Amino acid sequence: MKGPTTVFVCQECGAQASKELGLCPNPECGAWHSLVEERAPRAAADDPRPSLGGEPACRYAEVDTAVAARLETGVSELDRVLGGGLVPGSLVLLGGEPGIGKSTLLLQAAARFAAAGHSVLYCSGEESSHQVRARGDRLGVTDVPLFLLAETCLERVLEEVSRLSPGLLIVDSIQTMFSTSLESAPGTIGQIRAAATQLLFEAKGSNLPVLIVGHVTKGGELAGPKVLEHVVDTVLHFEGDRHHSQRVVRSVKNRFGAVSELGVFQMTAGGLDAVPNPSELFLAERKTDVPGSAVFCSMEGSRPILVEVQALVGAGVYGNAQRVTTGVDRQRLSLLLTVLEKRVGLPLTGEDVFVNVPGGMPMLEPAADLAVVAALASSLRNQPLRAGAAVFGEVGLAGEIRGIVQAEARVREAAQMGFTRCVLPSGNVGGGLEGVSCELVGVQTVAEALDALCP
Repeated sequence: MKGPTTVFVCQECGAQASKELGLCPNPECGAWHSLVEERAPRAAADDPRPSLGGEPACRYAEVDTAVAARLETGVSELDRVLGGGLVPGSLVLLGGEPGIGKSTLLLQAAARFAAAGHSVLYCSGEESSHQVRARGDRLGVTDVPLFLLAETCLERVLEEVSRLSPGLLIVDSIQTMFSTSLESAPGTIGQIRAAATQLLFEAKGSNLPVLIVGHVTKGGELAGPKVLEHVVDTVLHFEGDRHHSQRVVRSVKNRFGAVSELGVFQMTAGGLDAVPNPSELFLAERKTDVPGSAVFCSMEGSRPILVEVQALVGAGVYGNAQRVTTGVDRQRLSLLLTVLEKRVGLPLTGEDVFVNVPGGMPMLEPAADLAVVAALASSLRNQPLRAGAAVFGEVGLAGEIRGIVQAEARVREAAQMGFTRCVLPSGNVGGGLEGVSCELVGVQTVAEALDALCP
């Protein structure tokens, strides 16, 4: 008979059950075969709860509003995503697919942070110190106050933090850490929650910035409990196609900066290089006289980025027309195809449609609708769009072009990159766009936009 302290915990949502079940008891989760047997920690009467400083409550008007100086990592694009650098006492989670370059990025940041005069403790639970050193030699890491620790025991890591008093702690990865207070295996939901909580107490109590690496699931979401994302101060997603050299770091949560900020890197033999001008990188190999190509100005946080949207429309050979997308939502494409057929009269029902965003840059905002529509019409008519034109705008079901946010920044980025015409919603014309060295063409419908883009 199992002891009373044995519980079965869902590794997806953290729900608990007293017996083994095939289906998670949480109706919002519903995962199958996700319950793992764990032994709950024994409660100790003399075990005091950790404290974050024990400061007494004070009046709202007496709170000191002085902002602590941020600590720059030395990697400009990473500092940009963080909002200017690391905040002392913050807990940052970096997630990404295996082999995407998370450890490489953090080792580069650790080396440059240490070169600025701060000591760094790099704790690796997946690689030995020799393996980390070998990667550092390839990246050109010199003799800096960077300490390596190959350890998976959380208590041992905290002992080294107390002994070295580093200026930055990096844990790679949180799924490999385990606490001796729990009898469950590393990577289980209880161990991940305990490790993240203890690192949070250490960060806040010692005013120590902590960077932790998190694995992702097959669906691209961070593995482990959702409470892990709630505990940390900042959540960064490291994205990119391993078949391309471009990598992006996207901020999805930041208590100390802007959300949805983007940092762009390029993978080279010497590591990850920051890309100060992403528009130039994504448009470097673009052909200007090819049908089915449109230039869209995307807003990633506060940064405008020009990308190319490609479309290829051909006669369907099989019974069902194909709809293949890369970087564009497939359901959104189906909506735009229906609008083109109903409101403009373009025959697309039986055509195979392929849409691609070169460079691995996903187009997630509705402002990309007009660029996708223009590329589709250009490919169907086999007619290139007007040279030197950039386009952006949201398409409604009635075929209308709706206004979008931050139009001024998009237009100025297009003008800076040498584009002479911008086709945008008529509601965005004006309002700070006077004096821009770029012809502005305001449109209200999809038909007007296609007339303005086709010579």
